[in-house]
Formats: sequence, C-alpha cells, structure tokens
Amino acid sequence: EVQKHSVHTLVFRSLKRTHDMFVADNAKPIPLDEESHKVKMAVKLRTEYGSVLHMPTLKENLREKGGPNAGDPYGHKQYSGNQGQELEYLITGTHPYPPGPGVALTADTKVQRMPSESAAQSLAVALPASQSRLDANRTAAGVGDIYRHAGISERSQPPGMSVAMVEAGGNKNSALMAKKAPTMPKPQWHPPWKLYRVISGHLGWVRCIAVEPGNQWFVTGSADRTIKIWDLASGKLKLSLTGHISTVRGVIVSARSPYLFSCGEDKQVKCWDLEYNKVIRHYHGHLSAVYGLDLHPTIDVLVTCSRDSTARIWDVRTKASVHTLSGHTNAVATVKCQAAEPQIITGSHDTTIRLWDLVAGKTRVTLTNHKKSVRAVVLHPRHYTFASGSPDNIKQWKFPDGNFIQNLSGHNAIINTLAVNSDGVLVSGADNGTMHLWDWRTGYNFQRVHAAVQPGSLDSESGIFACVFDQSESRLLTAEADKTIKVYKEDDTATEETHPVSWKPEIIKRKRF
Repeated sequence: EVQKHSVHTLVFRSLKRTHDMFVADNAKPIPLDEESHKVKMAVKLRTEYGSVLHMPTLKENLREKGGPNAGDPYGHKQYSGNQGQELEYLITGTHPYPPGPGVALTADTKVQRMPSESAAQSLAVALPASQSRLDANRTAAGVGDIYRHAGISERSQPPGMSVAMVEAGGNKNSALMAKKAPTMPKPQWHPPWKLYRVISGHLGWVRCIAVEPGNQWFVTGSADRTIKIWDLASGKLKLSLTGHISTVRGVIVSARSPYLFSCGEDKQVKCWDLEYNKVIRHYHGHLSAVYGLDLHPTIDVLVTCSRDSTARIWDVRTKASVHTLSGHTNAVATVKCQAAEPQIITGSHDTTIRLWDLVAGKTRVTLTNHKKSVRAVVLHPRHYTFASGSPDNIKQWKFPDGNFIQNLSGHNAIINTLAVNSDGVLVSGADNGTMHLWDWRTGYNFQRVHAAVQPGSLDSESGIFACVFDQSESRLLTAEADKTIKVYKEDDTATEETHPVSWKPEIIKRKRF
C-alpha cells in the first residue's frame, strides 16, 4: 500500500534530494574556458576601444612588457617602433579611405597616406622628456594628445585616478576612467536651535498649531476642546474659542480672508470669522474624526482628511463638497495643498502617500515605499520636492511624479510632524518628545533635542504633536503632550568654529525601500 504524504513533506523531500545532489558543487567557481574568454575580451576591446585601437602605442610600455606582442593574447595588431631611434611615440597612418565619393572601399581602391618621416619625428621629439615620463602609464595616445602635449605641459592626473583619457573623433571616451564611489556632499552649516520660551495655558494635549500670515499671532488647538490665539512676540494669550465638542486636531489661518478653519475628532469642520470670533460655516460630510486640513494657496478651496479613509475638497464659500478623494484603505493622517500639480498630497495609516489630481478628483500617483503609517508630509517652500515621515524613515521625494530622492534615517520613533524652512532646515517631531533637525539637501542630522517636560507632568507626557516655523522662519513653535507650546530660536552666539559639523564623508548607501 502506497503511503500518502502531505504536499509539504513531498516538496521538502524533493528539496532535500536536490540539495544532496548538488551539495558537492556548492559555491565552486565555474572553470574558465580559455577560448570563450579570448572571444569575449576581443569583442569587448572592439566595442569599447575600437575607435582608438589604430592609434600609436607607447614604446616604454612595450619594452616593459617584453616586445610588441607581449601582453596581448587576443591577436590584435600592435605597431612596432623604429628600432634605430629612441622616439617616445610611434606615428601610424590614417584609416584607409576610397579615392572618391561613391567608390566602394576594396583592397584595390583603398588609399592610406602615411605621415612623412620628418613630420613624425618632429612631433615625437617635441614632447618634453619629463612629461613623457609622467604619462608613462598611458596605454594609448591620440594624435590630438600629441599635439596638445607638444606645446604646453598640461597638469598630469595623479597615478591611479585614471588609467587613460582617450580621444576618439573629438569625443572624450571615459570608459577607461577608474570610477570613484559616490560620497555624501558636505552639509551646509546651520546654527543650533535653543529653547527660549515655554507657553502654558491649555488643559490638555496641544494637538495642532498654525501661524497667521501677518506673523503677529499664532493659533493652537487642544484636547481640552478649545482653540487659543496667542501673541507671537510676547507669548500672551489673546483669545479662547470654544465650540468643538472633542479634541481639536487641525487649525489653519487663511491668507485670503479673515477666516480661521478648524477640525476635530467630533467629525466637525468649522470656519471662524475672526472679526466676530464666531463660527460662520460648518462643512458636513466626514463620517469619523477629522485629522487634518489645509487651504489651497490660490483658490478658495479647503481640503480635509479623516479617519474615514477619505479626504474631502470643500468650496469655502458655498460649503459644498466638491470631491471626495477615496482610495486610501485606512485613516488619512495628513493632507497638504500647493498651487502646482499635483495640487493635493495625502499621507495615510495604510503606509501610502497619494498625489491627487484636483480637477478630476482622482489619484495621480501612489507611493508605497513606507512600511509604516505616514503621519506627516511637508512641502519644501522653494524646491519642487517634499518629505514624508514614518516610524521606518523620513523620505524625500520629487514632484510631480513622486520620484524617490533619499532616506533620512536615525529618528527611530513615531514621527507626528515635519516642518521645513527656506534655509533647508527640516524638523521632525516625534511621539516620544524628541526633535531632530536635518540639513534638507544632504540629509545630515545636525541637532537632536529632547526638551524637559513641564514641571508636574509625567515623563510619559513627552510628545510633539505639531511644529511650525513662523513667517520670518526665525522661530520654531512646537505643540506638545505636556500641554505646553515651546518656542525655539537659532543660537545667535554659535559659529561654525564653536559648533562644527561632525560629518564624515561616508560612502552613500541609499536604499529605495
């Protein structure tokens, strides 16, 4: 009776048999076939250096190798020197060519003029002896090279940097150049940022923050369900707005009208008129908590994102829902708008970033590189690029197609917020209260901050939920879990000598994923 085995057992046995069969040959190099190796090298020489094989060969090299044909096992023609004279370069003729247009090139019709002996000697002898010694590591030299060296002594490259620089028909062929591994460019120096003010007043976590376009005041939203407006210069409280019935998760001030927009975990999106300090519009439609919002810079459009896995586009004046951007499979944590295409960017807990077509209300590109939730996205104010933050990495991308630029690794925490200024300082704020500052161009982490929590708070109440630069970009404001707003500024006393960049030009190992 045949014993029945599971598929798993049969596959495993087959695998074991295959392994036993080939284990003796495991990791052995394949024997080199001399004939095929010769053919391969001959083809390689013809394709890579075919345009320069006819050129003169350096005699010194031939002498070292022991004769004209030493070191060439592939049967290529080498040009031997004039044995009676010690010339540095050997001059050969041109390519064969037909005597006139339309004549086929055959053995009978070909014309090949050889340079006169006196011309060849005068060219070769004109080369200075010291220069020829420096260039002794060259294997071939074009006629253009000889002309160039005849008149001027050109700066020679250090040995080892390049094997030879060959001129072929006026095109520089760098196939012989030894390539250097790419190194990280030196980062721009940025002064360190220091904490200079802690503002308290909220009775719950401070979840969001925004600075008004005139740079006179800023606004915060909190888990205590209030929105507070503070004087930026003094840090004093100017106004408290109540109306939300749950945590306020997003605030933004319009540059086009005297309006403040807010959203919260109560599913509400509100428009406040700051002349009357009252709610004048509600935007109804989200089915769950609203996590973030942004205003379009050039048209009267508001975009919100929610735990219901959608982002919605609203007409500010009519309160109509223009589009519902659906496609994410989990809560949408962050949304950003810009005037250029793609006009809307969203980051979600489903680990993807989507770039949207505002007119069609459809996804243009989906970026799936992150492995964990994307809670923060920030657009560079000057470059056509953006960054996204996730516990696995901060990643930089190019618009419009979301081409990957680089990873900024090292902030091993849940990144809640990102901010960047025109000087190229990128700030990432994390759930554990740490804040890292990066050079945008190189991805160098030049400062790490972990501010102490407000006295009376638990150490676990250390978390940064939002951060933003003011309009002058000289102040950095953070909204934190210890119920405070912390204000940082650049250290004016710091110089490049007192705070040098501790940077090593490491070999870049950039991974796409």
